[in-house]
Parts: sequence; C-alpha cells; structure tokens
Amino acid sequence: MPDSIYEILDPRFRRLFSANARLECLYSGCAWSEGPAWFAAGRYLVWSDIPNDRMMRFDETDGTVSVFRQPAGYSNGNTVDRQGRLITCEHGNRRITRTEHDGTITVIADAWQGKRLNSPNDIVVRSDGSIWFTDPTYGIDSDYEGHRAESEMGASYVYRVDPLNGSVEAVVTDMVKPNGIAFSPDETKLYIGDTGRTHGAENPAHIRVFKVDETGGVSGGDVFAECTAGLFDGFRLDEDGRIWTSAGDGIHCYHPDGTLIGKIRVPEVVANCVFGGAKRNRLYIAATNSLYRVALMVNGLKTY
Repeated sequence: MPDSIYEILDPRFRRLFSANARLECLYSGCAWSEGPAWFAAGRYLVWSDIPNDRMMRFDETDGTVSVFRQPAGYSNGNTVDRQGRLITCEHGNRRITRTEHDGTITVIADAWQGKRLNSPNDIVVRSDGSIWFTDPTYGIDSDYEGHRAESEMGASYVYRVDPLNGSVEAVVTDMVKPNGIAFSPDETKLYIGDTGRTHGAENPAHIRVFKVDETGGVSGGDVFAECTAGLFDGFRLDEDGRIWTSAGDGIHCYHPDGTLIGKIRVPEVVANCVFGGAKRNRLYIAATNSLYRVALMVNGLKTY
C-alpha cells in the first residue's frame, strides 16, 4: 500500500483498519485544534480552537461546522460525563467546568489547597463519577493559549475530583508537564502522558501507566511508551485496551503490552482524538488547523 495512510509496524495492526477507508478533512481554519468530545445523543462533536478562544461543533448528520461557544475561556481538553454533560478544561479561566443540560455552566474545580490551578489541560470521567484532570502550565506560559501568569502551584500535578463532596486531591505529583489522560477498559490502569520536553530536551516525552484501586488510590507509574515522533498529547482507548494517541506524524496505535503496532499518517501535527459515530468506530482527530475523521475496524471504549 504505497499510498496508504496506514503504516503497519506489527501484524496485529492489519485487522484494525480497512484499506478502503480514507482520512477525511472535515474542517480547516483553526489555530490549534484540541479536545474533541463526542455527543452520541445529538450525533455531533465539540472541539476546542484554543488560540482563537472558541469551541467548534461538527454535526455528523449534515457535515456542517459552526461555532459552539465564543469566548470559551481558551478551552483545551473536553469530555462527556455519564449524564451526557460537557466537561471542559479552561486554560484562560484556569478551571474545570461542566455545561449543564440547560446551558448553564458549573465550576467544578479552580484551586487546590488555596492556590489557583495552572491551566487544566485534559480530562476524563471515571464510571464512579470522579473527574480526573491534568494541570500543566501551557495556558499561563504565554498569552497564546490563555493569559500569561506565574504559577501559584510551582509545579504541574494530576488531580481527582471526588464525586460525592467535590473535594480536589492531587493524585500524581512527580510529572513535569502531565497532559493526555485516559483509563483502561476495566479502569484499573490510568495512562498519563508527560510532554515535559516542551520545556527542555532533558524532559520526558512519554506515557506512563499507573495502577488505580477501588478507592481511587494511585500507585506505580512505569513508563508505558516513549514517543518516537514529536510528543504524545491527547489519546483515547478502544474496547480492547489499545491506545490511539496523538503524535508529531499522526496517530500512533499501541497494543496494551506497550508495542507500537501501527500509525495513521496525518498531514498535520496531531493534538488529540476521540472515537465517535453510532458504533464508536470513527476516529475524530484534532490536528493543528483541522479536524479529520477516519473509519476503523475497531470500536472505541464507551466512556459516556
């Protein structure tokens, strides 16, 4: 397949895609596309265009694209909770919010131990209702993706919001710039990317894997994979536990054993992705200026 967008690095990748499925560019015109979130009930996708301080909406029913929200607090990562509500990381407002069904916005977290968050980046909701998010400094490093400011934390942590009382707990404190985050299908493993290399060649560009117990306790943190092209940013898993992650040359697919088994080449640097469509077998890809989509032979992990 000399002209194929698929790069097979391990035979196990062959059955995950159809050679007939092509990469579709659904929209172009963003400054930095991020945070795609799929809404199954409405058959639409919301994603962030961070520097333009807006959120965009793609309607699968007719292919139209419109502005979902502007200003948007320089939103970055988004996800959908188990009640179908939008959960958003806002760089500019340095907080996590939930958009209620009636359109009102609820602040979920904006501080820890009396200090403002840096700039929440990516987020996931566990089946118990707890909300887990990463908090590097990208939104306060400059005015490009938020508002330049000093970090009150002095570090970049990963947090868990308790579903019962809303308390915020730092669960991972030994990463340089924690970024993408996702659970394994059984939720006993938590994958977190570290893009610390943006702040020094000596820093990480990898994904780590942590153990999560029934109470939400986190332990371990071994390196799961080192990025071979650029940086791992956002990622999502399929039903069998494979990780589909952003990278400098497209989407990289990792087997649960840590093997890079294949790639989907994308003509722009990829920031994030999410599974969507009626059967969750369409991978939506937020890449630099554009939103792409490709049909796969696997189904994404259901997280809503």
